[in-house]
Amino acid sequence: MTTNLTPMFAPEGVAVIGASRQSGKLGAAMARSLAAFPGARALVNARRPDPGEGVYASVAEAAAHTDARLDLAVLCVPASGCADALAEAAAAGCRAALVCAGGFGEAGPEGEQYADALRRVAAETGIRLLGPNTSGFFAPHLGLTASFVPAAGQLPAGEIAVVAASGGVNHALAFDLADAGNGISLGVGIGAGLDVSAADVLEHLAEDGRTTAVALHVETVPDGPRLVAAVRRVAAVKPVVALVVGRSDVGDFARSHTGALATSWRTTRAALRQAGAVVVDDERELVDALTALSRVQLRPNQDPGLGIVTAQAGPGLLLADRAGADGVRMPTLAESTQETLGGLLPPLTYQRNPVDTGRPGETFARVLGTTADDPAVDLLAVYALTEPDSVDLASAAQDAGLGADFPAVVVVGGLHEDVAEQRARLHKAGIPALTGPSSAANAVRALVTHARQGARSAPERELRAGHRVPEGPLDEDAAKTFLADLGIRTPDRVACRDRAEAHYALRMLGGPVAVKVLDAEILHKTEIGGVHLGVRTPAELDVALDAIGSDRRYLVESMAPSGVDLVLGVRRDPVFGPVVLAGLGGTAAEALADVAIRLAPLSEAEAAAMPDELAARALLDGWRGGPVLDRAEFGRVAATLAAALAASPDTAEIEINPLRLTADGLIGLDAVIVDRPHR
Repeated sequence: MTTNLTPMFAPEGVAVIGASRQSGKLGAAMARSLAAFPGARALVNARRPDPGEGVYASVAEAAAHTDARLDLAVLCVPASGCADALAEAAAAGCRAALVCAGGFGEAGPEGEQYADALRRVAAETGIRLLGPNTSGFFAPHLGLTASFVPAAGQLPAGEIAVVAASGGVNHALAFDLADAGNGISLGVGIGAGLDVSAADVLEHLAEDGRTTAVALHVETVPDGPRLVAAVRRVAAVKPVVALVVGRSDVGDFARSHTGALATSWRTTRAALRQAGAVVVDDERELVDALTALSRVQLRPNQDPGLGIVTAQAGPGLLLADRAGADGVRMPTLAESTQETLGGLLPPLTYQRNPVDTGRPGETFARVLGTTADDPAVDLLAVYALTEPDSVDLASAAQDAGLGADFPAVVVVGGLHEDVAEQRARLHKAGIPALTGPSSAANAVRALVTHARQGARSAPERELRAGHRVPEGPLDEDAAKTFLADLGIRTPDRVACRDRAEAHYALRMLGGPVAVKVLDAEILHKTEIGGVHLGVRTPAELDVALDAIGSDRRYLVESMAPSGVDLVLGVRRDPVFGPVVLAGLGGTAAEALADVAIRLAPLSEAEAAAMPDELAARALLDGWRGGPVLDRAEFGRVAATLAAALAASPDTAEIEINPLRLTADGLIGLDAVIVDRPHR
């Protein structure tokens, strides 16, 4: 099967199979949409052929009456007839096909049979298949609208590509991007994805010179490693902005905290971010991010500085507030910069950053240029209302060298008809023009995120060999023994077969101790009353042992010093393979879901950066005199666990929860190792 998608997205000719004269039919709508295509177009209807009107009984007959090669077949027939139609198209020389119909895998066993038949034809003939169950695709620069949505033919040609799991979302995002002043290079709805996947389209776009940025919409991921590789390939040459659906999906997780926290939504977002995509939360943020990234990008920078110039104080404050919440640095301008601004602006205006100009005047362009020239400023955000009698914002921005010489985003406030002309001029000059402070903040966050990703050093790939997990099942004592073999500190403990050994352990260790049930089948001991803390005396020990029950094995363990509890786990994700998860430990992990996720294997340096993504990272940096996390130590522990999972094909998961941060470093207070189910 060819990997070349040019016959689909840039065909010489198109055949519509199932073309109809009845206006309500899919075949009629698709024929109308393709009427503007400047290449060859052939209509096929085996039931009602009319060669005089250009409607043929078969693709082969249509090809015989067409000078150009019919590369693409658009199938507008019911699901039951699609496999035969696809085979006919392939036999006639078509190298790609679009199937819009539904009624396949989503329709039950009969539909799955139709899907299997399509797969067989595609595999046997090598024809590439987009769909089924999609509203199609469009390539405006070619005048190619293979979509039954009429308005898609009016989308402007441009430089942003859309790759969406849903045909409807493909169209919705394209229309929103156009409303924001952007053009589309290619818009593709994947649909059921029986053959052509999002990864295939991304690989095609990596080589597409017309596309400068890509919007990616993800619902489900059939092949995680392939998607990650494709995103990484595209992101190396042009920005990818990704929107992942499924925030509320809780799915069917593993029994441990790591499985419960690593939902498909979180893992997919983390994987795409690690591959270089700018991950956004909603479609508005996606549009704003692409409006900016398709025009300007910052140089790679771990911590870019943002300068704000606003002609109205309130909107500038909104923008500054969001930037601060997003972790974007807003440096105080240099004294020399402030001195120059003082000579350009009225007294009493704020000039340290943000720069409040008051009502803009003839010095506005010089204010912009002066602020941009400050050595601490890497990106400029500008807000002004349309006031033609006061300042021409588009001209001022260009006079200041914004766009071509310095990256900036500009908000032009006012009525749509007043703003449209200014926005068009700004876009033509390569300056992203946004619709309000929130949109500008979205754009700033995307630009800064992209710059930070570009500054990430290449990961170390000389990874240490992992220690193989012993054959299981392993109880907590055996799991901690394995951790100790890896160089991970655990408390002193004694595994006890009966009450007498438990009393001996208390005498040997001294109080206080933790007393736990010791059973490899019990992963959440607290929930069944299997953990008792702070036991000091023989009498207290008897109470704990009675609560746990007789005929049990016990673990008696020295209590660890106080500190901050984390959860650290490595597991085999069913879609992306081995992943590493770090977050707050104990019940806080589940309540707040404050986690960082990475694909494995990973280097110690990559792992060491994970805690800095946590919202609660301040707790790890000496909060109120507490302990400070040694990032290097954390990186070593996390990378070591990942290597152990990689070396242990029979292991599904290794989890330390809690992994306590103490004044003396990290110590694993509980450990779980889960075997993979035997097939």
